[in-house]
Amino acid sequence: MERTCHPFPILFAEDNAISRKIVESHLGKAGYEITSVKNGRKAFELFRKNFFPIVLTDWMMPEMDGLELCRAVRNHESEGYVYIILLTSNDKKDQVVSGFEAGADDYLIKPPDPAELIARIKTGIRVLELEGSLKEANEKNRILSITDPLTGCYNRGYLMEQLPREIRRVRRYGHPLSLGLCDIDHFKKVNDTYGHQTGDKVLQIFIKCVRDTIRESMDWVARYGGEEFIVACPETDMGSAQVMMERLRETVAQRSIKAGDTEIHITVSFGLTSFDSHTPDNNVSAENMIRQADRLLYHAKNQGRNRIQAGAL
Repeated sequence: MERTCHPFPILFAEDNAISRKIVESHLGKAGYEITSVKNGRKAFELFRKNFFPIVLTDWMMPEMDGLELCRAVRNHESEGYVYIILLTSNDKKDQVVSGFEAGADDYLIKPPDPAELIARIKTGIRVLELEGSLKEANEKNRILSITDPLTGCYNRGYLMEQLPREIRRVRRYGHPLSLGLCDIDHFKKVNDTYGHQTGDKVLQIFIKCVRDTIRESMDWVARYGGEEFIVACPETDMGSAQVMMERLRETVAQRSIKAGDTEIHITVSFGLTSFDSHTPDNNVSAENMIRQADRLLYHAKNQGRNRIQAGAL
């Protein structure tokens, strides 16, 4: 019968070679992936290089004992929760309390009974699976909280949190940052003529055009309000941002959108601003960038729409 390896690898620290081999055998037969070392110091060195969600450790060991290993693991920034089981030959209450205070989740009396050992490991796995489910649920909630439900792009809340971060980051390293405020021309007329469902479709298609144009994992787009969107382009100077926005403008203008039996076309106006290491510090803020982009967008609208008006911060 083929043995299936469990997805939760175990790090085991035990200085007694015979005890180590016995535990390895029990856990190996049960299908667990186990990595064994002979003391706490070696265990922590390995833990820092490779994440182990379960740590099984003897209490009394040379160089670094089980309590020191517990504290070291708890103080280390890990990618997830670590379930720690402490092996001890002393079950006195004060000793057990010391183990829990050091960061252990559970303890076993040495030598561990094989069935009890497996049961305690399974308990730890249930805790880890619950922790994983909670993290996944929290991440989904976080994504929902920063996402515009209609278009799937970021919302205004994300914009007002992330843009100051981008400004601090690019300012620290002396890189440029460009920001475009985009407005769909005559959008009210689209809603009034073809209905809000068509208007929603227009917004969704516009965001698809944006995503097809901007650089993945670097640039981002957020809905500022109604039919207005902000495209942030970190590490991008004015000239490069203009090229990108012009490509986006042309893409949108060439796109036809079905509204019943009719095909409609839309255009977009842009207010584009930028700053770099030469921009005075007192000019650089999220509010000033958006305000400048809005002024430039207003000029683009007044000059006939379907165009880009650019100006430095």
